[in-house]
Amino acid sequence: MPDSSTQDKIVMIATDGACKGNPGFGGWGALLRYQGHEKAISGSENPTTNNRMELQAVIEALSCLKKPCQIELSTDSKYVMDGLTRWIHGWQKNGWLTAAKKPVKNADLWKQLLALTRQHDIAWKWVKGHAGHPDNERADQLASDAAIALMQQEKA
Repeated sequence: MPDSSTQDKIVMIATDGACKGNPGFGGWGALLRYQGHEKAISGSENPTTNNRMELQAVIEALSCLKKPCQIELSTDSKYVMDGLTRWIHGWQKNGWLTAAKKPVKNADLWKQLLALTRQHDIAWKWVKGHAGHPDNERADQLASDAAIALMQQEKA
């Protein structure tokens, strides 16, 4: 964790994904903070899965950055955390196959995410979802609102 003297030079990002039905109507949300500025982004897809939306949230957040940055990225997704910190290098070595020799699910998004993470210095932070972490709650609300808006739009 960076000390307070360097905190203002770090981009703080919180991401979350949501899905109404899995697969179903999905949404992603991200909150980016840097030197007193804040940007909230969100989007949606149908049909999709919760895991795809978790990945998309991180991809979209990192895509907002215009130059290499020092980042603290918080997510409540063990799938994203473990994928990037434990599994991805093995997948690459195995030609994007799992240890069981099956194709990696969401490989298209993992490849995009891997390319984006290489541009930055990222400290990954897992937070428990729905546990009162303000930025995670906000990202969750953005994701959920995006999924609901798409659901209502497609039903209209």
